[in-house]
Amino acid sequence: MKVPFSNLHAQHQPIREQLDAAIGDVIDKSAFAGGPFVTAFENEFARYCECKHFIGLGSGTDALWLSLLALEVGQGDEVITVPSTFAATVEAIRHCGARPRFVDIDERTYTMDPALLERAINPRTKAIIPVHLFGQCADMDPILEIAQRRCIPVVEDACQAHGAQYKGRKAGTMGSLGCFSFYPGKNLGALGEAGGVATDDEELAAKIRVLRDHGQHRKYQHSLVGWNARMDGIQGAVLSIKLKHLDVNNVRRRAHGLQYDQLLGDVEEIITPFEAPHNHHVYHIYAVRVHDRNQILQAMAARGISCAIHYPVPVHLQEAYAYLGVEEGSLPVTERCAQEFLSLPMFPELTREQVRAVATELKSCISGRKPRRNCLKQ
Repeated sequence: MKVPFSNLHAQHQPIREQLDAAIGDVIDKSAFAGGPFVTAFENEFARYCECKHFIGLGSGTDALWLSLLALEVGQGDEVITVPSTFAATVEAIRHCGARPRFVDIDERTYTMDPALLERAINPRTKAIIPVHLFGQCADMDPILEIAQRRCIPVVEDACQAHGAQYKGRKAGTMGSLGCFSFYPGKNLGALGEAGGVATDDEELAAKIRVLRDHGQHRKYQHSLVGWNARMDGIQGAVLSIKLKHLDVNNVRRRAHGLQYDQLLGDVEEIITPFEAPHNHHVYHIYAVRVHDRNQILQAMAARGISCAIHYPVPVHLQEAYAYLGVEEGSLPVTERCAQEFLSLPMFPELTREQVRAVATELKSCISGRKPRRNCLKQ
């Protein structure tokens, strides 16, 4: 059986008429850059997240960057984050003129290890960005406690965590600002690039609205040096349609994750994802850990199973960030996971038969390999 890694066609086909009608409405009203469709989605997503403000932007990268700009992060400042993330998290820091400082991840949740956070803080620390990786929130209470005690704002990278929860609180609503990406493959995906920022802080919300529109507080009146980071009207209209299906699709993702857990959880050579007791994981990515990952990826492809790798080279070891001088071996958990992560097919429309086929083929691929003792399963 062939199983794709993702299948956006299967997601869009049942709602194609609604999407076509929404796009047609935007065309009829010529509301292409910002406008009423974006405003409507902003209000809907703010209600969904249970926050006061949501500001639609052009991408998740814009969301991270403008959030830091709104906090006046700049030259000479440092921002603490993790290296186990997509590069956009660190790009936003660099484009503010600040310097990223990395802390390692927890080996079970793959999110920021709060025990390592305080020692990374210094007088130049201007913000902390925990990343809610793969659809699971970071352990926010200790992170927020440290940040509040040291008077440092927290910016949540919730770009992979639409609908995820931490102790009943929605991802993106616990820090000063929460950043979302609506890239097409996300749990809530647009039909192109889009993103946004959630916040309860009226002043920060107003500042980001100015920054996203060339620094204009009103037309042709520029109070800040801004950028063109407005959300596209078509994306706002599409996201309003797709938001109605987010919770149901997340339930399906969780069901697929549970089935994978049941089929793979007793295999010594496979480390399945760990959902912390206080978390509600939404499985944007279902990443297992295996030895000989690259060979297994190729073997799965030969059997018709499309898998992926998130992320094969941690940010601190990328050529673009060599100037930071963070040596290999400095962040051992991140580096070990980067060698072992294998992302299995995960999308709402997967069938139980497809999940079973993926698990069967994965177990077959690793059979005969030298077993290892899995310390995380004890």
